[in-house]
Amino acid sequence: MKKQFIIFVIAIVAFFVVSHGAFEAVKEGKLAAWGYNWEGQTVPLNGIEMYYETVGEGEPLVLLHAWAATGASWEPVVEELSAHYRLIIPDLRGHGRSTNPSQQFTHRQSALDVFALLDLIGVDRFRAMGLSGGGMTLLHMATSQPERVEAMVLIGATSYYPEELREIMRASSPDSVTTEQLEREGRIHSRGLEQAKELMSQFHAFKDNYDDMNFTPPYLSTITANTLILHGDRDQFIPVYIPVEQYQAIPNSYLWIVPNGEHIPLSLFGTERGLEMVTWVVLEFLAGKWR
Repeated sequence: MKKQFIIFVIAIVAFFVVSHGAFEAVKEGKLAAWGYNWEGQTVPLNGIEMYYETVGEGEPLVLLHAWAATGASWEPVVEELSAHYRLIIPDLRGHGRSTNPSQQFTHRQSALDVFALLDLIGVDRFRAMGLSGGGMTLLHMATSQPERVEAMVLIGATSYYPEELREIMRASSPDSVTTEQLEREGRIHSRGLEQAKELMSQFHAFKDNYDDMNFTPPYLSTITANTLILHGDRDQFIPVYIPVEQYQAIPNSYLWIVPNGEHIPLSLFGTERGLEMVTWVVLEFLAGKWR
């Protein structure tokens, strides 16, 4: 039992680290070279203050970050993607510089927040890419207002919480990791340690939620967006059979299983060569060049 608990704690920490760590690790080496200044805008909507950034010109491409990360985690691909699209990069509810007074989080509500932001800035139809929790927000968007989502890329996203992930959620809480680990996570959020604790508590609460992420194959079949599903075959949180189910259910979908890939595969997102590859594939897909 003790060994199992230790494994769970390691997995919890890994989930939070991998959710933004792959991008953050690359980001650290790129910031000085790019010199990009993350100073966007904050707007009131749905009872929160949502921070967002826009970069580039052209047709809109919405980038949604992973759970416990921020919009700044997209920095390694901003330069290349913004040469082709107008990027819209929010901090999701309760993440980064966005507030969440209720301290409650569902991906369904997150989708409503992003739609409200897009309505405020005059964006109707769009393309999108989501990492992990950002991809789960996209699933709600693509099923609730399918006519607005032209194409989307889902990276390490689940359509429901498998038992493997629920076990990790049950074992997680702010008390299950060290203050040092929480402080490290809190550095990317405006309220630091306290905000990291809130996100950990909300992650823990997902263990009892069977309504938010509960997409059946018939429900997924209502998605009209061209969909690229990218998933690691060694994802320690979301087993590989889930993206296969998504691929089988979503019309006009494509499946890219990354060999030896973790959650948000580090082989792609943790190296410059991998980032170049995934960016090229994503741009080809979003441009509608695939049959």
